[in-house]
Formats: sequence, structure tokens, C-alpha cells
Amino acid sequence: MSIYSKELEVAELAVQRASILTKKVFHEKAKGTVSKDDKSPVTIGDFGAQALIIQAIKKNFPNDEVVGEEEASTLRDDHKLRDQIWALVEGTKLADAEAEKVLGGPVESVEAMLDAIDAGNSAGGSRGRIWALDPIDGTKGFLRGGQYAVCLALMVDGDVKVGVLGCPNLPIDDSAPLAADAGVDQTDAEGKGVLFSAVSGQGAVSRPLGTAGLGKGQPIHMKPVNDITQATFCESVEAGHSSHGDQHAIALKLRISKPSVRMDSQAKYGSIARGAGDIYLRLPTSATYQEKIWDHAAGDLIVREAGGQVTDTLGRRLDFSKGRTLAENKGVVAAPIAVHDHVLEAVKEVLSKK
Repeated sequence: MSIYSKELEVAELAVQRASILTKKVFHEKAKGTVSKDDKSPVTIGDFGAQALIIQAIKKNFPNDEVVGEEEASTLRDDHKLRDQIWALVEGTKLADAEAEKVLGGPVESVEAMLDAIDAGNSAGGSRGRIWALDPIDGTKGFLRGGQYAVCLALMVDGDVKVGVLGCPNLPIDDSAPLAADAGVDQTDAEGKGVLFSAVSGQGAVSRPLGTAGLGKGQPIHMKPVNDITQATFCESVEAGHSSHGDQHAIALKLRISKPSVRMDSQAKYGSIARGAGDIYLRLPTSATYQEKIWDHAAGDLIVREAGGQVTDTLGRRLDFSKGRTLAENKGVVAAPIAVHDHVLEAVKEVLSKK
């Protein structure tokens, strides 16, 4: 068995099981949405997926910490919402007894569900084993019927060692090109649903996102970019997440004429890792904003293991050891190693003029 093989298996199965739950909610018109203090939306799917994943982590690795996006105080006060989520959590399992056994079985009670959600309260940091979890990355995309991802990564002493992304609305086929409308009006119909994963030093893999045990995986690699003018850019849908104007200026500098593909979540990392897209930029919209580690940890590792380079807009590696945010980084530039420096130079030139 290779190093981190158990962690990888638990993470892949946990994300797969949580994705079954999120798909149920995705098909509902009413998703039990509430607003957090920062005005961002959270759904019953976010809470349920976080409970399922943290329960699996704690059953298998009881001493590990988790940095999770959600917490359960709202649910402890709102019993109707709590009961909606419990019905989802109680009714979600893998159609494979051995896979369920690996995860430690079902969540045992409502109180255990709430405790699991609240166990995502780690402060993060540079010491020990800490998981970074985003139960639904791209909640706005999830709500509007676009792309979203269930994201989980293990950091050991601040370094990402295992990363998993469940992307229910991306095509299984790694060779499928990234269409301009990939971020809107999506479904998880037949032929959709992919699970990306990577272990540090062992490459990156994709496999169909199933409902039982793990499907057959195959290695993925970033596509060589021989002519950067023909590259495909990925960027966030929300202008508040990444500066669309700066992205356009960078594309002009690189003489890229194709319109960028706008899609939510770390599905962008997975898409470029398998060569469906080429470059992912997340450009700062505020001098004070700090990216959350759960929004990048899994995707960062998967892209690097697929032959890419991921830095911030100043060329620094993303530093996941500073707590719950990427406090020492500004923005993200992800591209194949061979062209990353060229892209980064264009990014620096455009941003230096602001």
C-alpha cells in the first residue's frame, strides 16, 4: 500500500457519498437556503454534505482536525431546517456495504450530525494533520443550476498531501472540450459526474462519480499549450470573486481571442488538470480579501500533480499553513508548467498598472 492510501480511499468515498446528497438537493426547487453573516448563501446540501464527510473523517482518523466552511448554530435554533437536513443525511448512503464500512457507517443521530458539522472548527495552521473541507464549493452555481464541487484535502504540517473533488455536473469523459456555456444550465444526467483525486508525488486521477464503490480511475494530465493564443481561460462567474476586466486585459496581452469559460467552484481546477481547459486565473478584487483554504487546497494539488503550476499573482506558491485563509497570498494563477511564467508575467504587467 502506498503512503496515504487509506486517507485517499476514505476521502474519495466520503466525497462520493456526500455528492449523492448534494445531487438530491440540486434537483429540488427549494434548497433550504439561508444567508450567513457575510451574506453568502448556504443550503441544506452544504450542511448535510459537511456532516457526512466529517463523520467519516472522525470515524477513521479521530485525532485529525477539520477546517470546514459551515457550523451548526443556525440548525440548533431552527428545528425545521435541522430536521430537513437530518432526513437527507439519514437517507444517504453508498450502495455498497464494504464502502459504507470503510466510512464507518451512517451518522447515528441528529445530535451526532450537529456535532459533526461543528467539528469543522479547526483554526488550521502549520502543525499536524488538518483536513480542509468545502461541502459545496460554488453554492451560487449550485443554486442557479451551474457547476459546483464537493472539495476535501488533507494537509500535513501545512502541506497538501491528498486532494479530492467531486464534480457532479462535469462530463465523465476527460477528452470532452470545455464548452463556453459549461457554467450554466447544467445537469447531472447520464454521462456526467467525475471524481478527481491526487496524492502528493503520485499523480492525479479521474474516475466516474458513482453511487457505490469507487469506479475505475485513469491518470489525467494538463494539455500541452503549444500556441498560447489558442489557450482556453477559466474564470469565476461572480465578478466579486475575480476581476473580469483584468482577466480580459491579460487575455489581450497574451493575444488570446477565445472568450473565457466562466464557471463556479473548483471544477475549474479539475477542468484544466485534465486538459479540458488550459489556464485558471482568480484575480484580486479587493486589497484586503483573503482566499479561504477550502476553496483551493484540493484543486491546487490536483493541478500540480497533473503537470501544472499554481501560484498567486506574485508568483508565490499557495501557503496553506497560515490558518483558515491564504493570508500570505493574493489571487491564483494556474497553468501548465511550460507556460506558467509567461502567463504570470502578463498578470503582473496588467495588475501593476492598477
